[in-house]
Amino acid sequence: MKDDKRHQDAPDFDELPQDGSEPLEIPQVAVLTESEEGVPEKKRAKGSHARQGQAAYIQKSARMRKILIVVIVLLVLLIVGAGVVGWQLFRTAQDTAVQQTHIAEMGAAVNTEQGVKDASATVSKKTTVPNLVGLLGMSQDQAIQTLQHGARVSSAVEVNEEGSPIRQEVRVALTEEPSDARGGTPTVLLSLDENGAIIRAGYTSSISSLGYGSIDFKTVIEVESIVEKTLAEAGLQVPEKTVVLPEDKMQYSTYASDGTTVTKESYSFQGTGTANGSEIPWSSTLTYDYSMANATGNLVDTIRTIYVYVGM
Repeated sequence: MKDDKRHQDAPDFDELPQDGSEPLEIPQVAVLTESEEGVPEKKRAKGSHARQGQAAYIQKSARMRKILIVVIVLLVLLIVGAGVVGWQLFRTAQDTAVQQTHIAEMGAAVNTEQGVKDASATVSKKTTVPNLVGLLGMSQDQAIQTLQHGARVSSAVEVNEEGSPIRQEVRVALTEEPSDARGGTPTVLLSLDENGAIIRAGYTSSISSLGYGSIDFKTVIEVESIVEKTLAEAGLQVPEKTVVLPEDKMQYSTYASDGTTVTKESYSFQGTGTANGSEIPWSSTLTYDYSMANATGNLVDTIRTIYVYVGM
């Protein structure tokens, strides 16, 4: 049957022209084998898939780059923000430390020049230091009569310390003298021996009552010479500028638990002065208590007191 079909498809040579004319052209038909069919389509499909995959990869890469850029920008912003916050905290800590230091040095509100100005312009002297040297050798009753100014015994304490000649300590308040809300009433301190004779006489008052304004601790001692001037009023001559504080501030400063806020400045001095041609020992303690001032934030609330003693 296959042979018959081929014969049917073949041209009939009997019908070919015999007159010498050109033979008819037989069209050439390209026959694709089964293995060759569809090859171009597969290649095209494969190329299309490749292009689609490449486009998807490019899009994915672009998205990843955008995400990465956003992440980097956010990280930079976070770092910058953290830096700004850290700087602000640092500055705040510095400012707090500076404020505490100013309070500690008592220079936040007044400087030395202003302090001296306050002492002379806004604070008047309210009390007079009694002649302590003149009380030496007197009895308690004689001293009270001499002192006047409402002198009244406020306390008397027996003393029995081995090696000490003092047998009684008497406090005499000068009730007619103006009292100070922070320093109290000016008071005379008498130390009596076993015979009842005064062998040491002292005096205490707020420094504002003595006419000194809001002057810092160091200035009132070394510039205003408060110790020498108070002793001079008490009858004992001590050259000015001889009383000075130690170089190390830690020796006369007490600090709060934070290590920077000063709660008290206090120091004791001693030496000898002259009165009526004789040398007499003296001692003095000056104290600035900042407890109330630190609580209120107002330096005016500082309690400033002075003690001076002559004799012994």
